[in-house]
Amino acid sequence: MTEDIAAELIFEREEMTEGEKELFLCDFKKVCAEYFEPDGNPDINITRTAEGFSVCIIFGARRIKSFRRV
Repeated sequence: MTEDIAAELIFEREEMTEGEKELFLCDFKKVCAEYFEPDGNPDINITRTAEGFSVCIIFGARRIKSFRRV
């Protein structure tokens, strides 16, 4: 199977498995923690649309971290 065909197969999927969602949210939490002080675990909702997918990630945060420009 070539990379083009494999990429095509991935884009034709209708949904992510629960395991894939967990892996994505694990990665997301690492990035999210750079900008926020999280409060609990994030949740993901993926809905099929005419254009593709609508992806909503909901999470609570106790504060937004401040950054200094270098």
